[in-house]
Amino acid sequence: MTLIHVPGPDFKSSMDPNRPVNTLLKSQIEHLQEAELKLPIGRQSKIYVNAIKTEGEAAEYIRQVTAALHAAHDAAAAARTRPATRRKRGIEIAAAAESKAAGKPKSTAKNAKNQKRRGGRGKDKKRPKA
Repeated sequence: MTLIHVPGPDFKSSMDPNRPVNTLLKSQIEHLQEAELKLPIGRQSKIYVNAIKTEGEAAEYIRQVTAALHAAHDAAAAARTRPATRRKRGIEIAAAAESKAAGKPKSTAKNAKNQKRRGGRGKDKKRPKA
């Protein structure tokens, strides 16, 4: 296998805080601004992006917005998690259901309507022959 040597970046000239921003940095700033505007107002930076003229200013803006995005994401993830609920035992649920069923049966609207139509007669009385 042939080994291809790729030179690393020259760190001394790769980032100059006083150099004017290039088109790539401007594009990244615009994309970050779109994402920043979707954040709550309290999490947005108050940096006017059209005033960013140097790489140092761009780096500071990118750092602030990235930190705000991470913080908003962490807060949203924490809000989505639900606390673990304690599971009840099945016997307790069954006992509660039996105690409700053992009580007096409730009169429904349908039963009340039928009793009214029949003249208030209960189930045990027979209808007189006509």
